[in-house]
Amino acid sequence: MYDRLHSRQIKDYGGLVNKMPVFAALFMLFAMANSGLPATSGFVGEFMVIMSATKVNFWFAFVAATTLIFGAAYTLWMYKRVVFGNVTNPHVEEMKDINKREALILAVLAVCVLGMGLYPKPFTDVMHASVDNLITHVGQSKLP
Repeated sequence: MYDRLHSRQIKDYGGLVNKMPVFAALFMLFAMANSGLPATSGFVGEFMVIMSATKVNFWFAFVAATTLIFGAAYTLWMYKRVVFGNVTNPHVEEMKDINKREALILAVLAVCVLGMGLYPKPFTDVMHASVDNLITHVGQSKLP
C-alpha cells in the first residue's frame, strides 16, 4: 500500500474494499492474526505470554491481557478506517487490486500465519532447547 500511495496516514486511505477486495480479505486475515484470533500465529504467541505471566503473577497476566485487548481494538479500528467507507482519496480511486506477484507473496504469508496457528509445535520445539538453557543459566546463583 505504501508503495502505491507513499503515505502511512490512515486518513489517506478509506474505501479500499471497493477497489481492492482481494487485498482487503488478506488484510483482514493479517489484522485478525495481529488481534490474536484462534488458529492464527498471533493467538499462539499471545496465549503463551498470558499463560506464562499467570504462573508468575495473576496481575501481570491481567495487565498483559488488557494491553492485548487494547491492541486488538486499535487494529480493528484501523482496519475499519482503511478498508471500509467511501473512497475519499482520488489516488485510492485509481488503485487496482493486487497483482500475481503480490498475491503469491501474501498467499505464502497467509499460509504461514494459519500454519503456525494450527500447528505451532515445530516452532516451539526449536525454541524449547534455548529456553531451557536460559532458564538453567538464570536459575544459577552468580554469587560465590
